[in-house]
Amino acid sequence: MRGLPRVSPKTRARILELASDMGYVASSAASGLATGRTRTIGVLAPYVSRWFFSRAIEGVDIELHAQNYNLMLINLGGYGTSRSRLFEHTMLRKQIDALVVLCLAMHPSELEHLHRVEIPLVSVGPVEGFHGVSIDDYEATQVATNYLIGLGHRRIAQLQGVEADEMNFEVPKLRNRAFEATMLAAGLELRPEWELVGDFTFASGVRAAAWLFESGTERPTAIFCASDEMALGVLAEARRRGIRVPEELSILGIDDHEFSAAAGLSTIWQDPVAQGQSAASMLLKRLDGDEAAIRTVTAPYTLLQRETTASPRRSR
Repeated sequence: MRGLPRVSPKTRARILELASDMGYVASSAASGLATGRTRTIGVLAPYVSRWFFSRAIEGVDIELHAQNYNLMLINLGGYGTSRSRLFEHTMLRKQIDALVVLCLAMHPSELEHLHRVEIPLVSVGPVEGFHGVSIDDYEATQVATNYLIGLGHRRIAQLQGVEADEMNFEVPKLRNRAFEATMLAAGLELRPEWELVGDFTFASGVRAAAWLFESGTERPTAIFCASDEMALGVLAEARRRGIRVPEELSILGIDDHEFSAAAGLSTIWQDPVAQGQSAASMLLKRLDGDEAAIRTVTAPYTLLQRETTASPRRSR
């Protein structure tokens, strides 16, 4: 019933047929008592509604399902919420065998709790103090910014993603630093009125674009957005106002959201489903005794040029 190799195929088929006829289902609780395992992996997520997180969770679940493991979702419901109960030593030890953390910085007290529990830990997305799977966000943003510069853009705005509790999210800081450093290295100006702020949602992209278009300031020829969801919001607002994309404004995102191809959005592609699968695979191998299974893995990314980016008009 457990799928162990020391059973002949003929005997296995007979046992499974009998179990099916009897309606027998193995008790995970009993198995846990016998093996000390719950066969459950926890996933700690700051949100489940955001595209990246939901796709990474899907990837973890795909891998766990294939190995007959269960997934326990621990949803913080936002970065700024109280988190003390989620890091209690007894809760994690009794309910899960290992933990995946999604893009969440840990306070020292939280790290201390997790290490005290002594369960395998891995991250999806950059999390300080963890081995895990993620793209190089700094390098990917450099590629994105240099791409716009290479097209001839000199007036480039940035739509950052900033959370209310910014210290708990490393990605926006990495992308912001990379954008600014790349612009300065190219001798280009960082204008305060072009430093826009969103929260990684479509609605915040719409709001930021509306502010920019109504501000009366000189319009940039390109906008780099720290997520596709925000970039899609900017694109929708530009089209609503009759601003031609990319003739009058180039828009570039990062992530390759499932709607981006249909919208023709140029972006930096990454695959959070594959990242979630890779993280879960490392944990399962570690639980099977592979001491070297958990390590830092740099996931692939690539620039996708679609219809929302082009060289700026010469008259501008």
